[in-house]
Amino acid sequence: MWRSILMALGAYYVGVGVLMWVAPLLWYELTPGVAMMGPYNLHFVRDIALVFLVSGVGLSWGAMQWDRTGCVMGAAWPVLHALFHLWIWGARGAPADVVALINLFGIQLPVWLALLAIKLHFNQEELQ
Repeated sequence: MWRSILMALGAYYVGVGVLMWVAPLLWYELTPGVAMMGPYNLHFVRDIALVFLVSGVGLSWGAMQWDRTGCVMGAAWPVLHALFHLWIWGARGAPADVVALINLFGIQLPVWLALLAIKLHFNQEELQ
């Protein structure tokens, strides 16, 4: 079960990366809060797209290969990204708005679920 969750989260990160690469302006315009951070910058959006792609592939590859290190490395950037967004949310006064909701469901829950899945997936493996 946890392996499937890791694969799904890896696919989610790859999907976000593909969207950012293929339709960067659409991603910029549709993602709440992004425009608040500054003007559209194609180079920056595509840089981040590559990070999402690598993270998603790493998480998926680690799950497929039963490689804890691969999963942890795949989750490393999303964890740092989530922590940064928690800091941004706090700096904004911790509002309960659409930006916070998108942050919760699009950034926070996936990454913390990934870490939980890594822990439980590989602990389950060690018990067998």
